[in-house]
Amino acid sequence: MIKHPKGDLLVDTGFGRDIDQQFATMPRFFQKLTKYELWKPARDQLEAAGYDFDRLGGILLTHAHWDHVSGLPDFPGVPVLVSKRDKVAFNKPGMRGYFGPPFNQFHFNWHEFDFEAGPYLGFPRSHDVYGDGSIVCVPAPGHTPGSIIVFVTLPNNVRYALVGDLVWQREGLTNLEERPLLSRLWADLDPDGTRQNILRMASIVKRIPNMIVVALSR
Repeated sequence: MIKHPKGDLLVDTGFGRDIDQQFATMPRFFQKLTKYELWKPARDQLEAAGYDFDRLGGILLTHAHWDHVSGLPDFPGVPVLVSKRDKVAFNKPGMRGYFGPPFNQFHFNWHEFDFEAGPYLGFPRSHDVYGDGSIVCVPAPGHTPGSIIVFVTLPNNVRYALVGDLVWQREGLTNLEERPLLSRLWADLDPDGTRQNILRMASIVKRIPNMIVVALSR
C-alpha cells in the first residue's frame, strides 16, 4: 500500500477470497504443477487494520497474471490502473498465466495508462501517476506484454522499486540471476525482454545501492 494525499494505491492484490474457484479455471497441467497457500487476502488484512477504504484511490498492477490480480473482485468499483498492453493481454483467451472465465469477464473499473513522459533512470519512457515524481511507472515488458516497474520516492527521499516478477529477490539483480527455469519457460512471454530489464534494473541498483527492491512474487 502506497499512501498519497491524492489517493492511496494498492500495488497488486495477491490471492483473493475466491482463489480456489479462480485457480480451477487454469490449465490442468498448471494446476498439477503449482502449489499455493492462502494466508489472509489483502481485503481482509486491510479490514482487520481498520483501513479507511475511502482513501483507496486505486489498485496499480505491475502485471495482470493470476497471482497478482486474484483479489480484484474483493475491491468492487475501485479503479484498476493497468498498462494498455497488459489490458489487451488480459482480454485475450489462452494467454499464459491468466484466469479463464468468468474472471476475465468481470466488469472491473479499468483505468488504462500509457507512457507519455520521457526517460526515467535509464528506462526510455515513463508514467508519473500523480505528476509529482512520487510514484513513477516504467515499461518492463518480457514477463507479460505490459509488465511495469513502479518506482516510489518518499518525502524523506527513501526510494523503492516494486519490480513485480522481474526477479523474485534482490539477488536476482545484484547477481544477475534469472527466475527458475520452469517459471521462465512457462510464464515469460519474451525471455530476452526480461533479461534486458534485469540488466537495466541491475544498473540502477548499482548506481543507487540504497534503493529498496520489492519483488511482488507469490
